[in-house]
Amino acid sequence: MGLFGKRSTALGDTPIAGRELLLADLDGVIYRGPKAIPHAVAELNRAGEHLRLGYVTNNASRTDETVAHHLQELGLHVTPSDVVTSPQAAVALLARTVPAGSRVLVIGGDGLVDELTKAGFEVTRSADDAPAAVVQGFAPDVGWVHLAEAAFALAEQPGREPLPWIATNTDWTIPVERGLAPGNGTLVSAVHTAVQRLPVFAGKPETPIFEAAFERFGTRNALMIGDRLDTDIKGAVAAGIPSLHVLTGVDRPKQLVAASQDMRPEFIVATLAELHEPYPTTERLKDGTMQVGTAKVRMDGHIASVVAEGDSPINLLRAGCAAIWASGLAIYGLQVPEILYEDHWRV
Repeated sequence: MGLFGKRSTALGDTPIAGRELLLADLDGVIYRGPKAIPHAVAELNRAGEHLRLGYVTNNASRTDETVAHHLQELGLHVTPSDVVTSPQAAVALLARTVPAGSRVLVIGGDGLVDELTKAGFEVTRSADDAPAAVVQGFAPDVGWVHLAEAAFALAEQPGREPLPWIATNTDWTIPVERGLAPGNGTLVSAVHTAVQRLPVFAGKPETPIFEAAFERFGTRNALMIGDRLDTDIKGAVAAGIPSLHVLTGVDRPKQLVAASQDMRPEFIVATLAELHEPYPTTERLKDGTMQVGTAKVRMDGHIASVVAEGDSPINLLRAGCAAIWASGLAIYGLQVPEILYEDHWRV
């Protein structure tokens, strides 16, 4: 019992205690633009001393070797075999969809071309070459001409089954040094508007990319680290593994308190400096108040009430999420004080 009755909840294990595999997103977790995010490299290298690390990326514009080289330049101890990409997951899906060696229309960059070539597929950039499938992924130079080729290839033709269409991922945005830029989901949406159907997705939040990681590293005892609820965290939930949300990337406290059940992380940290720190437990008090550390939040009907701001903003955010998530009420029907989702961590 602390002074004046300010009892704190107990500290639990670190987020990585008991794990065999740590899966980490890249953009917004390890780097932002060309620069490493503070603490990320040191803490991941430290974790890699006693468990396996996999770097899981939806970015289809680069090869696994290019990604590994970039991470090495930032100081991470990594090889290409540690990198799991959405093109790899997409090619695995493609191999179960069309015959080996088929001609494939590629909308995207080197990451897709490299994986397709290694798998023995023939690559084309033109719908006039009668491709057996279309595979689409992000590249900075993808433009109208490329999206039009996808639309031409995917157009309905009498007597022909719909052409298989596989997209690497649904990320609407990509965090870069100058801010948020359109991602592959935005480009896929343009083709979707033209052809009036959706592709099969391989990357996060779909499970193929996670299954590829589990198979490669030989375990499902994993923790996913991410900065996006709709890809990293939702994907971990779908794959049946716990997740850690770090506030160094896209989704902020406002998105966390509003997270639907299918995209709620087990852990929330400000930076990866907390990866090896004991994580505070959450306690439900007799009156329904949720307490984390000395922060307390209670739901009074549809109103979220701060009972005690507590010892730190991050614990208040954790308590607020716990109370709101446990209420079973939709966020749009709630009154939530701004202090619960105030963003102390934006850089």
